[in-house]
Amino acid sequence: MGAGTDFEKVETQALDDAVIKALFPDNERRRLLQALGSATLLSAIASVIPSRSAYGMLLEKRPLEVNWAHIGYVPILCCSPLIMAKQLGYYADEGLDATLVKTAGWAMMRDKVHNKEFCAYHMLAPMPIAFSMGVGSVAQGMNVATLQNVNGQAITLALKHKHRRDPREWRGFVFGVPFEQSMHNFLLRYYVAEYGLNPDKDIQIRVMAPAEMVANLMAGNIDGFLGPEPFNQRAVYEEAGFIHLLTSELWDGHPCCAFGSHLEYVRERPNVFAAMFRAGLRSATYCNAKENRRSIAAAVAPAAYLNQPPLVVEQALTGHYADGLGQVRDAPERIRFEPFPWQSTATWIMTQMKRWGYIKGEVNWQRLAREIYLVTDAKKHLLELSYGQPPEEKKIITIMGKDFNYEAPDAYVDSFRIRRG
Repeated sequence: MGAGTDFEKVETQALDDAVIKALFPDNERRRLLQALGSATLLSAIASVIPSRSAYGMLLEKRPLEVNWAHIGYVPILCCSPLIMAKQLGYYADEGLDATLVKTAGWAMMRDKVHNKEFCAYHMLAPMPIAFSMGVGSVAQGMNVATLQNVNGQAITLALKHKHRRDPREWRGFVFGVPFEQSMHNFLLRYYVAEYGLNPDKDIQIRVMAPAEMVANLMAGNIDGFLGPEPFNQRAVYEEAGFIHLLTSELWDGHPCCAFGSHLEYVRERPNVFAAMFRAGLRSATYCNAKENRRSIAAAVAPAAYLNQPPLVVEQALTGHYADGLGQVRDAPERIRFEPFPWQSTATWIMTQMKRWGYIKGEVNWQRLAREIYLVTDAKKHLLELSYGQPPEEKKIITIMGKDFNYEAPDAYVDSFRIRRG
């Protein structure tokens, strides 16, 4: 057996392991592997996820419709898998000449999506849901193949507020977020509302490009921001602010960014889209390994990509960081690159869109989640091979101590005392 074949075997096993890990929490994974073995488990997963979705895209290689693709991205740390897929030659391995196109901010990316300028897009996790539902733009069907990352955000406050850590004291504060349809906006709203503030009345929320957040903080235009990395760390580096908390402290494992495209593109060039998916998943696996984080920081920090000081990027990637208050902290889970697009997270996003008045009326939660996030409803099959509820139902989402009931999203929305409308 040749060296190339050995490498492919090892790499295939690594990707299989990554998919199993994404699908099943640790305790479930151990029990299932002991009961079934990895081959049976992988076969069962492949049988319930269709070829156009995550696992099928991983396994199937077919001739490309074209050998090129333009991929739009916003220069934040979440795009690391896209950059590293280029740097490591993963697109080339798929026979794809991929061009990464830097886009200044999410409002501009929304316009690029609307005009169908790229083949695929780095988007905030709520954006493809909003686009598909016609929220904030003309309705256009989108598919999400993978999440780019989970966690990777923080609340940063101006240094003058270092003695005002209680959110109940933030009445009148002005905060920046990168886009209305963003986890940043929804998590900020959730957080202050849990402390009794109405985010539509008691604070101001302004949309601004991530690259403008630190400058606005330094100029006193905002009191803080809930932003993506590495801009929270950049605020510390510039001595403009301090990290109040990482959003992983609110919800560990929350989605941040996603990778996807228009329905039309997926239908017209399914093999190219699948090739981009496979390259991205390989890269996510590489990026998620803690031992690679420093080399990733060196690769993505230069002006061609993030245009940030390497130290800033490294601190955000490794989770060993200065907090701006004189402490050095360790948070290894500050950002993770876990690609599986759980439908339950898509449903939670829609509940917050309804909570804050972005969508009204009846919502077919599960159908929309299935159509946008490329994962099938595997309940029956997984119930047969497992021992209880299927993994998606058992993936518990807990935000600030409150569980999200995926099966009763309307009741979840109604449970909040503070909401719009």
